[in-house]
Amino acid sequence: MSIVSIILAAAMVGGTGVIIGILLGIAGERFAVEVDERETAVRECLPGNNCGGCGFPGCDGLAAAIAKGEAPVNGCPVGGSVCADKIAGIMGVKADEQVKMTAYVKCAGTCDVAKDNYEYVGPYDCRLALNNPGGGAKACTYGCIGYGNCKRVCPFDAIDIVDGIAVVNPEKCKACGKCVAECPMHLIELVPEEAPCHVKCSSRDKGVEVKKVCQAGCIGCGLCARNCPADAITVENNIAHINQDKCTHCGICRDKCPVKVIL
Repeated sequence: MSIVSIILAAAMVGGTGVIIGILLGIAGERFAVEVDERETAVRECLPGNNCGGCGFPGCDGLAAAIAKGEAPVNGCPVGGSVCADKIAGIMGVKADEQVKMTAYVKCAGTCDVAKDNYEYVGPYDCRLALNNPGGGAKACTYGCIGYGNCKRVCPFDAIDIVDGIAVVNPEKCKACGKCVAECPMHLIELVPEEAPCHVKCSSRDKGVEVKKVCQAGCIGCGLCARNCPADAITVENNIAHINQDKCTHCGICRDKCPVKVIL
């Protein structure tokens, strides 16, 4: 092959590369997607956990929604009020006061108070355990199974399994809601961190049946409701419920509860 042929081939390859580069540059400008500068700034303020607790697909999704006005500036439960204030400054609005929430497990059925029907042998997975007779080894069919699904999905290491039930560390909990969605027994809910009174039971059985399977279950006696001065407690389906908006934190319900299931 002559030197001329080599030079021509190299020139053709180089020329083709230059043409492709020019075309790509033109296409990039022509089809470029405009990004709201506020969206980028908001995204930088978000913690980046991508937990989905905000209801959007990760931090990118929330940032886009905030920039479009489709989500509140305090929409990130992980970032809290500090994050909300920064985003409010970017969006030129005022952040509403944010109540810090935490996950709460509505079960007090530890190993020493809750009975088992049999010894469970199998994968330590709450959902799989439900396929066994009685929905698992625990005699109470409403209680925490205790095999740690909630702990495994928690991105903040805020849940431990202690004496057979899930226990949340409110200092670590960011109220992302992953444990709420994961619990097959629907025992976990998000509550205000500063709310002092909660019913630590979910059983809907009558009192006699509750006592047969757990010594720490709500018996639906209604003493808490009858003695609450704020009318903040109701008993439905044999279980007490506290309206946190009405609760004045007096603690009378806790003192009157005969089974000490209000904590």
